[in-house]
Formats: sequence, structure tokens, C-alpha cells
Amino acid sequence: MATTDVAPQESAGQLGQKRVVNDMSIQVATVNGSGSQSSNTVLLRSIFQMGVPVSGKNLFPSNIAGLPTWYTIRANKDGYIARKKEIDLLVAMNAETAQDDVKSLAPGASVLYDEPLALDKLRDDLIYYSVPYDKLVAPVCPEAKLRKLVKNMIYVGVVAHLLEIDMGEVEKAIGKQFAKKVKAANLNLAAVKAGYDYAAGNLTKRDPFVVSRMDKTAGKIIIDGNSAAALGCVFAGCTVVTWYPITPSSSLVETMIEYMKEYRIGPDGKATFAIVQAEDELAAVGMVIGAAWAGARSMTATAGPGVSLMAEFTGLAYYVEIPAVIWNIQRVGPSTGLPTRTAQGDVLSTAFLSHGDTKHIMLFPNSMIECFTMAQDAFDLAEHFQTPVFVMSDLDLGMNNWMSDPFPYPEKPIRRGKVLSKEDLDRLGGFARYKDVDGDGIGYRTLPGTDHPAAAYFTRGSGHNEKGQYSERPDDFERNMERINKKFETARSHVPPPEMVANGKSKIGIIAYGTSHWAITESRDQLRKEHKTETDYLRLLSYPFTREVHDFIETHDRVYVVEQNRDGQMATLLKLDIKPELTPRVRSICHIHGLSIDARSVTDELMMMEGK
Repeated sequence: MATTDVAPQESAGQLGQKRVVNDMSIQVATVNGSGSQSSNTVLLRSIFQMGVPVSGKNLFPSNIAGLPTWYTIRANKDGYIARKKEIDLLVAMNAETAQDDVKSLAPGASVLYDEPLALDKLRDDLIYYSVPYDKLVAPVCPEAKLRKLVKNMIYVGVVAHLLEIDMGEVEKAIGKQFAKKVKAANLNLAAVKAGYDYAAGNLTKRDPFVVSRMDKTAGKIIIDGNSAAALGCVFAGCTVVTWYPITPSSSLVETMIEYMKEYRIGPDGKATFAIVQAEDELAAVGMVIGAAWAGARSMTATAGPGVSLMAEFTGLAYYVEIPAVIWNIQRVGPSTGLPTRTAQGDVLSTAFLSHGDTKHIMLFPNSMIECFTMAQDAFDLAEHFQTPVFVMSDLDLGMNNWMSDPFPYPEKPIRRGKVLSKEDLDRLGGFARYKDVDGDGIGYRTLPGTDHPAAAYFTRGSGHNEKGQYSERPDDFERNMERINKKFETARSHVPPPEMVANGKSKIGIIAYGTSHWAITESRDQLRKEHKTETDYLRLLSYPFTREVHDFIETHDRVYVVEQNRDGQMATLLKLDIKPELTPRVRSICHIHGLSIDARSVTDELMMMEGK
């Protein structure tokens, strides 16, 4: 489309464009540390408050300040909240990346840019809006040091005018963002109004995109996954948290500290919890195991590099059968990898973490509600099976803002598992710590301090018999290892079952988990509408796999496992679990570059593999 200005009185309708309502992707390209997070949050929340389903994805560098950062807001009337591959409106604020950002756009996209960048010379098939940000921010913010922070609020006002976002909602969003800082709220609101007024008086709308009121967000909230997980852990009765800061998990514990200080102070004013920053991840998980052995519900939160360091202690907890909850907010690896990019690359290593024969329970949340509810599931499963349980979140889920229904208040009681009390021991007379009494592989345990002479037992990581006594007898070791494996098999009927969307019309199945789910729901609609291809879908919520997972693979000719890693790690786990003759049916669609997975990529890859 031509880039020359048109007369101010001409409207989009007069230019022959069809309005595109509540269906757009906005990308803001700025510099890390420039205050853009507040601006983008205000823009996101303003659209959300107008009743339009919305999601926000933050792509930020792994330094403190100075490198490029991008934030993508997707508004979609149909409720699709996965990242959209195409960008409809680029807000170009970073001189370093501006040219590449513009060159990456599809024809017909719009560019809102800082006037000195002169980006309108790069291509003639885009729509351009030029704004003199420095001139606009100077009278609003006399203090020069603050201008780079306030400057970003100018584009919020410009975008609000171009997209017809209600300024009343923008003002409300600013009030929420700066709730306890009246001066800052007023300053930022003035900047927004300066941008809005400039756009109203100087820019002619040439793009078709507008935001219009809907009623699809009533009663919903906006929250990030780490905050949801932190709240869930508090409700789950966690009292000991140990951690070592690592992106992208740090905010989970930082938020938990705030919740604990507010809700876990006893009547005497003393804390009823302990949160300890350890010297490293190895020490952190060791403290978790020690606290859990003593009877506390304890946890840690980390990312891939931290999980690698936890391998030996995890094997200890598995073998001596101590509950522990580990939140793994996955990021791109191996090694340091891309610390601020999302992935699902720790699935295979976590499933068998440690040396020797180990298999661990894993949970795969895909939403804010599941970050909340799976916290209780994790603690209940850990104590029921007396074993480490890993909650496999990721950076996209943990650190980005998501739209959500309010969380359900927990109704089920906390389950501590097979813990013997003094009264139990009076009745029984004694017990063998590692004996399978009930046929489920799970032994009974006591907690330190239980007032009974028969309560004591040795917790040893070396070979032991059913009574916890030291033993190097082959039959004792084999019996113990087979019993622990029996626990894992028992867990198949206790972990959350998969969510299945199957209409029986297709021989093509799709399996996904975690945040990949949101791309799958949209991709299945694309496959149906664009390619007349029906698919059935199963979303994994846990490992070990339940019978439903096996049945799904058995009833489909081809099963595409979609995940965000290079090697098809979940597909590998599935192949290890199913009948050997079914393994040729399992195919991998892998997504690896650190951006959250999008529907278009899934659709195109699946159709190519189908030969269509």
C-alpha cells in the first residue's frame, strides 16, 4: 500500500478498507530497562477491560538493561491466545532493531515509529505512522532523567487513538498499574493524553484494525503463572521454601514471600513459615528434602540448570522415599542456553533425573488455574507416594500475563499419605518402613518426634532392607527397587488424567502438553477450515501416562506429538511406554527457537508431514 499521507478528512472506509474488529497482533519493539513493561501492561489491560480476549508475550534479553526487547499483544474475538506468527501493527521504538523489525513484516502491516528513524523509506508495501516522541514528551515531563521512561506512554495514547481504545479504560488501567503512586499515575496519564491528542490531530488512519467492546472477559482476571503457582502453594499448605534465584523461576518464590508475609503470620506475630535463599540449587533441594523428612510440606523453584544440579539429591529422595515438590520453569538449554526464552526441553531429563534407575512423577500445567490447582496436586502426590514430584511449567506460562477465570477455592482436604501416629503404633506395635503392606508399593512412615519407641527407623541412601537396616544383599536391593517401581505404576491411576477432544471422525491424532495447548486449539480450527482435515486431540496433564493415553494412540493411525524442544522428548517418553508395534504411529512436530509456539507453524508442519 502507498505510504503517502492522505487528507485528514478521509476515513478508512473511504479508502475502501474493510474494518477488522478485535483481531490483531501488536508488537512493541523497545530497549530493555526503558520502562516499556508498564506501558505494555496498560495497553494490554485497556483492551482486556473492553471485554476483548487478549494475551501478552514478553521477549526480553538476559541482561539488565540496554538490549532489545519485544512485547506482543494479541487481541482476538474468538479467544485464541497463542502467539500469532504474523504482526499487524509494529510499534518501532528501538533504533538498533527498527530496520530488521520492519523488514520482517508481511505486506500490508502497519508501522508506528519514532520520527527520527525515517522508516518509511524502507518499503512501500506497509502503512506508516510517524510520531515525534521527544517533542511530545518534553512538555509533559520536565525532568529529563524520567523522559525515557515516560516516553513509552506516548505510544500507548497513539495506539489507543488508532485502534479506538476507550481512553476511560486506559485511565483505569494506569490507575491500577500505579495504584500507590499518584504522582507517577498522573505523569503517565498526561503522556498518554499527549500521544492521543497528537494522533487525533495529525495522523490519518489507514489500517483497518479497531478494538470494539465485547463481553468475553467479564469476571476474568489477568495474572502470570508464577504468581498463580505461588498462591497455589500457599493454599496447598507449603511451609518451607528454599531457593536459589534463577530466571525464569525467581518471581515464583518472590511472590510467595509476599503471600506468606501477609497470610502466614501467627497470632503471636511470628512467621509460621521458613523461606531460605540457599547458596546454590544443590543446597536448596537438600534443604527441601530435609524439611520434608521432618514433616513439613516443602518445595523449591528453579529452571533447567538448577534441575541439573539437583540430580544427586533427587535420586536420594527417590530411593529413601521422601516427598519433595520442585517447580521447573523451563527455559531454552542446554548449558546457560537462552535464559529468557521459553521451551519444553527438560521433560526427558527430568523424568529420569539422577543416576541409576529412577522415574519421577511430572505435572504439566497449561493455564493459570492449573498452576494454582496443580500446586495442591503436587504436594498431595508427593506425600502420597513419598517421592519427588516435578511441576513442569515454562517461561511463557510463568512470566507472561494471561487471562484467566478466578481460581476455584480448594475443596478437597490435604492428603498427607501413609503417616503413622502414636495411636497407630500403639495399635500396631511396630512397623517396617519399606515394606509393601497394602500391595500398592507404598510403605508407611513416621515423622521425627513421634512419641513411640517403635517410631524410629534409619533413612539411608545406601542399600537397605524392608526395616531400613543396612544391607548389600542382592535380593533386598532388588525387592526394594521393584517395590519403588510398583509405586510408579500405582501412580498411573492417581495422577491427573489427560484432557481428550476426540470426535471419532479422524485417524489423525494430536498430543500436546503445557503451553503448546493454545497453539493446538487454534491449529485444529485452521486444519478444519483451510484443509478440510479433522483431528482428534489429547492434552497430557501428567506422567506416568494413564490408560487413556495408550488407548488414544491405539485408535489413531498417525499421532503427532507437538512440543517445544528439538528432539521430541515427550514423543520419546511415549514410545518407551507404549507397545513396540505402536511406535511407528508416533510422529514429532518440534518447535525450538525460543518463541512461544504459534498455530500457523503447527498447521503448516502437520500438513507437510501429511503430504498435502
